[in-house]
Amino acid sequence: MNVSVEEIEKDPRAYVDRVLKGETVVVFENDQAVAEMRPLVKRSGKRPIGLAKGDFVVPEDFNDPLPEDVLRLFEGE
Repeated sequence: MNVSVEEIEKDPRAYVDRVLKGETVVVFENDQAVAEMRPLVKRSGKRPIGLAKGDFVVPEDFNDPLPEDVLRLFEGE
């Protein structure tokens, strides 16, 4: 279902109730989609270990100190 921001502001609980019943609500502002509310997918059980094995390799320098210029950026300097 599509709804405007103004409609959501009038009765937000009504749209949350629809999502709780399984609907997806797309929020529009000025004829442009800006948000989507949808039910969360419940996962059963734990994620298996090694799910992304082979997709990513931790580089050798992962634990090395950051360069000074990068540290300054983190510190807001």
